[in-house]
Formats: sequence, C-alpha cells, structure tokens
Amino acid sequence: MLFGKKKEKEQRSVLEEEQMQSPFRTIIKNLLENKLAMGGLIVFVSIFAMCFILPIWFHQDLNYQDPTQKNIAPGFSFLSVPSDLKDNAEVIEFGPTYGVGVDKDGYVYEWGQLTKNLKKIPADMGKVVDIAVGQDHVLAINDKGTLYTWGFNRMGLNVIPPELKGKKIADIEAGYQVSVVVTEDGKVVSWGNTSAVDISTANVKDEKVKEVKANIQTAIALTKDGKVISLAKKETALDNVPEEIQGKVEKIALTDKAAAAVLKDGTVKVWGNNHNHIFSVPEEVQGKAVDISGGRNHLVVVTEDGNAVAWGGNENNQAKVPAKATNIAKLASGYYQNCIIKEDGSVVTWGLKGYLLGTDNLGRNVFYRILKGGQMTMTVGFIAVIIQFAIGILVGGISGYYGGTVDILLMRLAEVVGSLPFIPLALILSALIGNKVSDVGRIIMIMLILGFLGWTGIAGLVRAQVLAERNKEFVVAAKALGVKEKNIIFRHIVPNVMTIIIVQATISFATCMLTESGLSFLGFGVAEPIPSWGNMLNNCRSSEVISQYWWRWVFPALIFGICTISINLMGDGLRDAVDPKSAVDPKANER
Repeated sequence: MLFGKKKEKEQRSVLEEEQMQSPFRTIIKNLLENKLAMGGLIVFVSIFAMCFILPIWFHQDLNYQDPTQKNIAPGFSFLSVPSDLKDNAEVIEFGPTYGVGVDKDGYVYEWGQLTKNLKKIPADMGKVVDIAVGQDHVLAINDKGTLYTWGFNRMGLNVIPPELKGKKIADIEAGYQVSVVVTEDGKVVSWGNTSAVDISTANVKDEKVKEVKANIQTAIALTKDGKVISLAKKETALDNVPEEIQGKVEKIALTDKAAAAVLKDGTVKVWGNNHNHIFSVPEEVQGKAVDISGGRNHLVVVTEDGNAVAWGGNENNQAKVPAKATNIAKLASGYYQNCIIKEDGSVVTWGLKGYLLGTDNLGRNVFYRILKGGQMTMTVGFIAVIIQFAIGILVGGISGYYGGTVDILLMRLAEVVGSLPFIPLALILSALIGNKVSDVGRIIMIMLILGFLGWTGIAGLVRAQVLAERNKEFVVAAKALGVKEKNIIFRHIVPNVMTIIIVQATISFATCMLTESGLSFLGFGVAEPIPSWGNMLNNCRSSEVISQYWWRWVFPALIFGICTISINLMGDGLRDAVDPKSAVDPKANER
C-alpha cells in the first residue's frame, strides 16, 4: 500500500517466473493454479483422512454379524417417536428397526423402518392397553382382553392359536420369530417359527407363570411364586439360575446370552454368559432396583428414586442414559434402543437411531466397512507402488546409466515380465497359494503380486530419464571427483528426475487400487471378513441386491470412483506442473 493506493503486481509469464525461482517453487505454483488438480488433491486427502482417522472413533469388530440388522436402508428414524405420542404415551416397545407405541386413549402409533405388513394395523382393535414387538411382527391386547397380531407371517405367526379363544390374557411377549402369551390362570402358549427359536412351554406345564421374556434364541419365565424357569428345550447357560434367588424374584430381563432378575430386596442378579461385562452390575442399583429391561447386549435398571442406570454393550450408545431420564414411570428396552415414559407421560429415548449408509447382508454397518475397506485398498495400493518403484528405479537406473549389454538384458527382462497376462496370472497365483495362507498372508501376497508384476513401465520411464541425464555436466563432474557409480546413479541422477517419478507414482497408485479391487471383486483378493472396496462390491452381484438393496453397492462404488478420479486428476496436475512450458498460453508468442 503506497499513499492509499495499492501497488499493482507486475505480471510475468511462466517462463519469466521460472527464471527467478527454484524448479520446486515453480511446480508448486503451477499446481496451485490448476483448479482441477487442487480439487482432486483436496478430495483425495479428505477421503484418506476419513478412512484412516474416523475408525478411531467408529469401531466395529471385523467378525461382527447381527441377523436382526441385515439389509437395513440408510436413515435415522428408529427413535423418531411421533409428536402426538411424546407427551401422551402409555406403552412403547421397540423392534430391531422400528418402534410401536400406545397413547393413553388406546391409539397405536408406529415409526422407523416399517415393512408393508407392519403398516397394516388392524382397524377394529378398539382401545389397546398393551403391546409386544418382535423382529417384524406385533402383538396387541385391548381393554376387553382380545388379542391381535399383525406383521410378517412366518410359520403361522399371524394366526392366533385356538386354545387362546375366550382366555383372559395376563402378559404378552413377541420374540425374534415367535409370539408368547401368558393367560390369567398362569398357562403359557407360544407359536411361530419354533425351529428357529428354542422355546418349550412344557417346561412350565405345572407352574403358574406371571410373565415371559424372550430373546432371539429362547425365553425364560417368571412364576407367580417368584421362581425363574428356562423355556429352552436344549441345555443353555440360562438354565443355571442361582438357587439363592428362587422364590425371591420380582422382575426378569433377557439379553442375547444372559438373564437378569430384580429381587424383592431390590438387588440385581445376572447369570448366563458374561458378554460385554454384563455381570458387572453397578453398585448404585443394588438394593434400589424396582424394574429391569434388556436389549441385545445391555441391561437397564430403574431405581426407587426414579432414575435409570444402564451397562453392558454400548456400541450404539444404548448404555448411555441421558440426564433427562428421571421420574420414570415405565421402562422398555429392545435390541439397541431404550425408552422411558416419565410420570407426566413424556417420552425419553436413546440408543441406535439408524445407519448413515445402511447395513449389509450380515447386519454390518456399511459406513464402517467403507472406512476400513478404504484403509485396506489404499494400503495395498500404496505398498504395491513402493515395491514397483523400488524395483523400477533400480532396474531403470542401472540400465540407463550403463547401457550396452546390461541395458539389453535388463530391458529384455522387463519386456518378458511386462508381456505376462497380469490378471490371469494373479488369479492363478491367488488360487494356488491363497487358501494356504492366513488372511494377513493373503494381503501381503496381493501386495507382492502387484509390486513384482507392475514395475516394467516405471523401469522404462526411469531408464529414459537417466539416459537423458547421464552425460550432463554434473554427472561428468561427479565422475571426475571419483564418486562411486552407484552414488552417481541413485544420489545424483535419480533425485534430478524424481519429479517425473512422483507423477508416475501418483497415477500408478490409482491403478494399483483398481487392480486390487478388481481381484477382490472377482474373489481372489482381500478375503472376508477383512473389508476392501472390491470385496464389498463382490457381495452385491445378485440382481436382488442391485434392485432392492441399492445402498450396498452404490456407496462403495461411489467413493471408490471419486477416490480414483481425484488421484488421476492430481497426477495429471502434477504432470502439467512439472512441465510448465506445456501450460504456457499459446497466444503468448503472437503477442
């Protein structure tokens, strides 16, 4: 700024600027001026950071599977309780992807991801007083004691057994693919897919049952005299009910692998399998518990002062009780969701809201797998490029510097390797060796295959550059000073052509990623359960997935395409920046 006027910057051509600054600065300047290249760089860095940083917070076990969460579409509606129900709720229950509630007037509400059959709520139910929610079906009972059911029909699930006709209902429960009803006289009736869920009502044939709780595998019953009985036909860990609690139980709950009970003195006892440290009951609930409920891998207890305490699995924040969960009148937990109805009728929910990019056929979070798959695909591509360039620079540098017989032999070797059909050879090697090594060994093998079969083009490029540089003055001076030939090649000549090598490395990186994904897509690359962008697409080849579960292939394909395009744009921009004369305006000579 001079006397309030901005001094105009003198404009120079690229060639004039090049004379005043170092080649490196010229390359950076030209790269910054290339909008497409900078856009590609920003996009690639963003994807790279997302894949390598976000998994620190978004973690999922590679062996994780959950049949209750398979093929769920993207969205966050699992906890979207309708506004008309939020301050007027009587009962709320959760299924794996949806919720059902009843207000104080007996009207039924549904929300979340609902199938067509779940939306078909019977119109003639009258005033509903209780509901039970299963995997994809609902049980309801009205104020006259009439039982209703709707949702997906599996093994007669939508047909109420005739033995319940005229019976008064005391408790209803909807499990994974079964329905269970307790009559007022303490009898238990179950129906549905009993081959998938292990339930035998014969276990309580001579008992008067108060309530039943079911999970995705079996069920337990609480009798009117405070005893807990497993309903499984086969022996399970749930059969090991502690003798000291029998006759003292007030409430029961089930997770997938454990059972819990609230005793008359307010203490909580858990047995079964200690998954997710479920046996570690918080001290603050002992002697104060009045109600309990369970999801897939967590438990929630209401204490006598009206507060909630949760523990167990917390991968979906299902064990993280919000501060406003006070003055609790009723509690419900299902799968990975929780809900409390306060004394004033208002509703507080927490837990799994949904999935950003949906889930796959094994119930795995597509977003998490894209992140881990990006890590694997980019790591394989990066290491393969390092191997390629280590061999290519070595062979090309020696061949270009010495020439003659050495040049002929090395270039013929490169031609032989380059003439090998890459994909068929990689498939054969992977098929022969892949099943004999571990998952990590298979990944290392893919990196080596990509590296040892892909160096020939780089060797030719380095050879050509070394041939152009080897007779220049700095090389002659190094020879005159007695510098060793290997130092001349790798410490003097190669660094001078490194910019060209970096450009080629960038483009080869995208090529290696594409090749790895192609091999994984064909089933010969990175194997499940380790994700890569290629094997994620391998699981989406059926017409059913393409038409109905679009998110399983659209998102991996989209991010993979964006990543490779951004790398190529970045490489093209680097190539133009290294050769600034190619970017000079052709009209400059006319002026």
